[in-house]
Amino acid sequence: MQCSKCGNPKVIYKREQSGQLLCKECFIESIEKKAIKTIKKEKLLDKGDKVLVALSGGKDSVTTLEVLDSFRKRNIIDICAVTVDEGIANYRQDGVDIAIRHAQRLGIEHKVVSLKQEYGITLDEIMQRENHKGSCTYCGVFRRTIINKAAREMGATKIATGHNLDDEVQGIMMNYLEGNTDNLTKLGAKTESQAEEFTVKIKPLREIPEREIGLYVVAKDLEVHFDSCPYAMQSFRGEVSEVINQLSEKHPTIKYSTLRGYDKIKNILKEELKKDYAHGRCKRCGEPSSNELCKACSFLEELGL
Repeated sequence: MQCSKCGNPKVIYKREQSGQLLCKECFIESIEKKAIKTIKKEKLLDKGDKVLVALSGGKDSVTTLEVLDSFRKRNIIDICAVTVDEGIANYRQDGVDIAIRHAQRLGIEHKVVSLKQEYGITLDEIMQRENHKGSCTYCGVFRRTIINKAAREMGATKIATGHNLDDEVQGIMMNYLEGNTDNLTKLGAKTESQAEEFTVKIKPLREIPEREIGLYVVAKDLEVHFDSCPYAMQSFRGEVSEVINQLSEKHPTIKYSTLRGYDKIKNILKEELKKDYAHGRCKRCGEPSSNELCKACSFLEELGL
C-alpha cells in the first residue's frame, strides 16, 4: 500500500468514506488543512482577533490550540486560554496539568477556574445529590458561563471550542430527538448572540471526525489527556453517540451527510423559528438572561447554593 498523495509506502490511515490512504506526514497535513479550510470558508477569524481557547487538555482542545497557533505565529491573531476544573476526582487534574504545560510551551495567557471556587460546589458533589439533572446538564451550563466570563475578563473577541464532527452530529440528533428546536438553530461553525456580553463562539474542527483527531495528536506526539469523563456514558449524548457509531460502521459517510443536511436547512429553521429575546439581566449575578434568573443561577438555587 502507498500513500494516495505522495506514494510513501508507510501508510498509517485509511479514510473509510473515501478509501484514501495516508502516510503520517500527509495525514497531519490533511487535518490541519481541513481545519484551516473550515476557518476560511466560515470566516471564523478576523485579523486582530484575540481568541480564547477552551483548553481542557484533551485531544480536541489541544488540536484546536495547535491549529490556531499557526495563525498566531503569522501575527494574524492572538491567543489566550481558560481551563475549567469541574471537580471530578481521579480524572480532571491530569487534564488541567496538561493544559497548563501547553500554555507555558506556547507562552500564552492562561487561567484555570474551578466550579468549586466559582460556585462553591464540584460536579462530583452535585452528582451525589438526589434528583440531580444529570452531569452534562450542569457541566455544560456552568462551563459555558465560566468560559464566557473569562473571555470578557481576558479581552477575547472569539471563543474557540474543540467540537469535532462527532460532537456536532450528536448535538444535531440530540436536539432533534428531544424536540429542542431552539437549541437546534444555535448549532454551527460560528455562534453569535444578540447580547453583546456573549462572545462569538467558533468551532474550527467541526468537520473532522473524532477518530482522526485522536490519531493526529498521536502522530504529532502532542501531550493530551485521553481518559473519558467518567460521567459521559451515563448521559443521553453517550447513548446517541453509540447509535450513530453503530450506523457509521455500515454507512461510513453518515456523519458527513447529517452535518451537510443540517447546514442546508439551518438558516431556514432560524428564520422559521425566529424569536425576539428580551435580554434582561439575571437578578442574582447580573449576566444577560431572558428570564429572572440565568440558567446557572437557576441551577444554583435548586441546589440550595
